[in-house]
Amino acid sequence: MVENSIAHELRQIVGADAVLDKPEDLQLYTYDGSTGQGRPEAVCFPQTTEHVSRILKFANKNNIPIVPRGAGTGLSGGSIARQGGIVLGFARMNKVLEVDAANHRATVQPGVVNIELSNAVAHLGLYFAPDPSSQRACTIGGNVAENSGGPHTLASGVTVNHVTGLEVVLPDGRVTEFGGKTFNGCGYDLTGFFIGSEGTLGVATKITVKLMRLPESVATLLAIFNTVEDAAQTVVALTSSGITPAALELLDGLMLRAVEDAYHAGYPLDSGAVLLIELEGLREEVEEYATAVEAICKKQNARETRRAKTEEERTLLWMGRKHAFGAIGRLASGFYTQDGVIPRTKIPQTLQFIETVGKKYSLRIGNVFHAGDGNLHPLIMYDIRDPHQAECTLKAGEEILQYCIDVGGSITGEHGVGMEKIDMMPKLFSPASLEVMKRLRNVFNPLGILNPAKMIPGARSCRETTMPGHASLGDPSKDFARMGGGAP
Repeated sequence: MVENSIAHELRQIVGADAVLDKPEDLQLYTYDGSTGQGRPEAVCFPQTTEHVSRILKFANKNNIPIVPRGAGTGLSGGSIARQGGIVLGFARMNKVLEVDAANHRATVQPGVVNIELSNAVAHLGLYFAPDPSSQRACTIGGNVAENSGGPHTLASGVTVNHVTGLEVVLPDGRVTEFGGKTFNGCGYDLTGFFIGSEGTLGVATKITVKLMRLPESVATLLAIFNTVEDAAQTVVALTSSGITPAALELLDGLMLRAVEDAYHAGYPLDSGAVLLIELEGLREEVEEYATAVEAICKKQNARETRRAKTEEERTLLWMGRKHAFGAIGRLASGFYTQDGVIPRTKIPQTLQFIETVGKKYSLRIGNVFHAGDGNLHPLIMYDIRDPHQAECTLKAGEEILQYCIDVGGSITGEHGVGMEKIDMMPKLFSPASLEVMKRLRNVFNPLGILNPAKMIPGARSCRETTMPGHASLGDPSKDFARMGGGAP
């Protein structure tokens, strides 16, 4: 089947204005926030579950790959059309369908932008807890696909802990439902199984989520350290104390200076690292924990602990953290982001290892990460005009992830495996475990048309893979995309 016939068939389903197939239009959908590229043969924008069902029936009948795509802010190549085919964009399925405030539930379409759900229910005293740093752009459908986290999921959990039901279109076009508004304790947990499957099992068209009550009180503290080692040890001390903050973020000296120069968030330029700590709950409880946190930080050599006095100060501190990736544009023409996970007790030695890797390859590496749950985000900076630096950057990233595995961690905490880390899966999982994953995937996706050549190495797919995961690390357009794309 040729490209024009695919676009023609899609227009019969979704309308002439909802399909793109011109080269200049498709170019915008060849990349996401990762290092890979892949050109689709067409992009279409369904508006209903019926549209999605008909598209999948057509693709299944003709063995055409389907790649679901939210906002394209992902950082592992999950929304890249690695084998061509159809990109299924959800920009027009962006409605909040129902808010059930009494039961703390909302049902949304997959294209709803993360922060817009919280904005929509704020007047009810509610919010949606998972908050990736790209929450002003990323969609809830994408959050479900990647099981996204965010700074404020330390205490309340990531996406899988906040989704109770899904309407899913299977590859053959059948529509089914997993879960619902209430907890269902019988049968297999298909809702949990689907979340984090990176678009390889089906396409979510409705998502039912939990809403949480806005806290009575919030305290935001900035602990300032002369060395990143002291900041790292403080993370261990805080988590060992039994206090679980709502958020616990670490920025090293390189990153905080870049952020401060760009956004003037209030980070001290002469410090070696800062911890951004947020506590939520009842007013008396928050005050008690804030005093305890300040004492722990002081004991671990914090030179100062500041507390945001106003909502404006708090917002500014968080703006600095959540826009950290954009600040890197002042330091390098390109950067490569990793997403390893380690036990929290291993943070000090892991930061030392990352520093050693940077020296080994003569690369600057900045660190900004979810310290509370050991989710590292080292940013490896390089010159996109230098092929040798690009090669060294990839090697450095792989060494860091291998170290995460070696100390008992994982290759991803929230960015997903996608195409970028697929070759590292055998280093994390046994052959038997990978075989189980393949079999489960093939039950739902027997022809391999849904997001082929992603997440599971060697899984059945409808076309041969022709593009390596890191093919475009030195492409200037890709690096620009990463600077403004998805962020952890």
